[in-house]
Amino acid sequence: MYNAFEGDIMSESNCSGNCATCSSNCKDRKQEDFFEPTGEFNIIKHVVAVVSGKGGVGKSAVTAMLAVLLSRKGYKVGILDADITGPSIPKAFGITAPAMQNEMGIIPAQTENGIKIISVNMMLKEHDQPVVWRGPVIAGLVKQFWQQVVWGELDYLLIDCPPGTGDVPLTVFQTIRLDGAVVVTTPQDLVSLIVKKALNMAKLMNINVLGVVENMSYVVCPDCGKKFSVFGESGDKYSELGIKLLGSMPIDPNLAAMIDCGAVERISGDFLNAAVSEIEKL
Repeated sequence: MYNAFEGDIMSESNCSGNCATCSSNCKDRKQEDFFEPTGEFNIIKHVVAVVSGKGGVGKSAVTAMLAVLLSRKGYKVGILDADITGPSIPKAFGITAPAMQNEMGIIPAQTENGIKIISVNMMLKEHDQPVVWRGPVIAGLVKQFWQQVVWGELDYLLIDCPPGTGDVPLTVFQTIRLDGAVVVTTPQDLVSLIVKKALNMAKLMNINVLGVVENMSYVVCPDCGKKFSVFGESGDKYSELGIKLLGSMPIDPNLAAMIDCGAVERISGDFLNAAVSEIEKL
């Protein structure tokens, strides 16, 4: 029997053992290895993707802050901005200079504290120029960032993936051997439903999900210091999904203002310490 969402279901007696020529999505299907090596000048110890089921949840902000916290602990860190049509990593770090290239490859920009960054915004004539490309072209650029950028030696490369489960996240999951993924969400039940899609995609691709970071989790009253969960309580929704809650970030205009002015490296706070500790276990 065929199901449009589950694929072909075949009995073991009909299985030829050749998954490459079979469209079945059976439990014994072997995943083809499409992983590609990074550039010859690179030694990257760990690669972590930061993903979300939908846009507007602060995924890029979480990526930037995780990179900052890892850098403060003495690690060599890089960020590959794979959100090609909505790149925001350079702005968070105040990077406006274009990417350079030499005979070795594309040279990433470096922040004040030495975090290496590559983004399509560093290759455009104008920073507000739209990237009106089809999926295969965008996916090709992500591969180029992985293979042709001279990252050098890194302890951690964080990949800021675009939201959803489309071409680019699929390219990242299939092309780059990931050590884990961090899912970013907000407390609303509707967003949590979308999180399940991102989790199911990761499971389908055999990606190790380290846990979830909940952004816009609460706001702190400036007068009494009490926390208010304006979008609802998290409750046990993440444990029910079988994943860890690695941090809860507040709604804070000061955080947003510092990111907007390119000062993410000056942000302080302990709300992502557990996420960093989980990444360090890799």
